[in-house]
Amino acid sequence: MRDDHGPRRRVLDTTDLARVAVFAALVAALGLPGSFSVLGGVPITAQTFGVMLAGAILGPRLGALSIIALLTLTAVGLPLLAGGRGGISVFVGPSAGYLIGWIAGAFVIGLIVHSSARKPAVWRTALAMLVGGILVVYAFGIPVQSLVTRLPLAETALTSLVFLPGDLVKAALATLTVSTLLRAYPRAFRRTWRPSARQETQETDAPTPSAP
Repeated sequence: MRDDHGPRRRVLDTTDLARVAVFAALVAALGLPGSFSVLGGVPITAQTFGVMLAGAILGPRLGALSIIALLTLTAVGLPLLAGGRGGISVFVGPSAGYLIGWIAGAFVIGLIVHSSARKPAVWRTALAMLVGGILVVYAFGIPVQSLVTRLPLAETALTSLVFLPGDLVKAALATLTVSTLLRAYPRAFRRTWRPSARQETQETDAPTPSAP
């Protein structure tokens, strides 16, 4: 059976489900240090870092599914979000859009990282984190926060810039983590990568050993 990131795989197997559960647990664990809220009541947490890793390592489908699993458990009352938050109330508060943005963000990150059969270069991984892990999440989060807090959209977007430095740090750490895994343990991605164009060029240019 082809891996999750091959073109035509549709059926989840037990390994897929285990990986989804592991990353849902990872994102939950990253909420254990707690959080602190900024203007508008949206908490700053480390959990977005886990969302970035889920999308990049699991791919678009399983990455998004791991976040859906986490949020489903949260909705039924488990305190899995930073600060021990849980229950349906978190989905009608100022941070509701950011939570939904996690699902879309993980999906987009997976699409970008796994968009080619070639092993992703650092720039492509970093681009995935910036687009999926920050821009997409903000695109969902800011309008909902504006609606719930009844602040103008422009004002909400401006106050949300307080998240940006921390999110850039998380994106950099996620890029470093994924790049390290690609070199040290590519099996974590459960797919076969073609060498990058740079690696192929280096192999082509390498001198051929002379016969004894």
